Amino acid sequence: MYRKIVYPGTFDPLTCGHEDLVRRASKLFDEVVVAVAGSGGKTPFFELNQRVQIAREALSYLENVKVESFGGLLIDFLRQKETNVVLRGLRAVSDFEYEFQLAGMNRDLYPDVETLFLTPAEKYMFISATMVREIANFGGDISKFVNPVVLEHFKKKAKTDTY
Repeated sequence: MYRKIVYPGTFDPLTCGHEDLVRRASKLFDEVVVAVAGSGGKTPFFELNQRVQIAREALSYLENVKVESFGGLLIDFLRQKETNVVLRGLRAVSDFEYEFQLAGMNRDLYPDVETLFLTPAEKYMFISATMVREIANFGGDISKFVNPVVLEHFKKKAKTDTY
């Protein structure tokens, strides 16, 4: 049986924690679809097309991983991709509360949906995209928290933007 999982998120930016989950899921599933979502009304650091491109570059070494953008309900995207399995990461108890509610809502909308929770490797447990953006905004070193590809995109943006 061919097994596909969708890992949704804004990935603004893709962090080492995200990459760790994708890499591990790629060993468990035949195909991993990294579904890059719009920013939901927030002002993104990177635009949607940039986030998709960055994720494609950073994850290109994983042959069974695809990166796509999506808008609207995750449930509709799952149906379009002909899968019912969602990957979500958990770093802390506070993540669990939110993710538990989200999984319940998704199951209510699509009873066949299954949510697989993975925790990142211990060294990535504290990393969040929000923290990475804040560190970058203040000129801090984010090289420990993101793939070198992501770091290069931050450097390019720093040369063209004032943030």
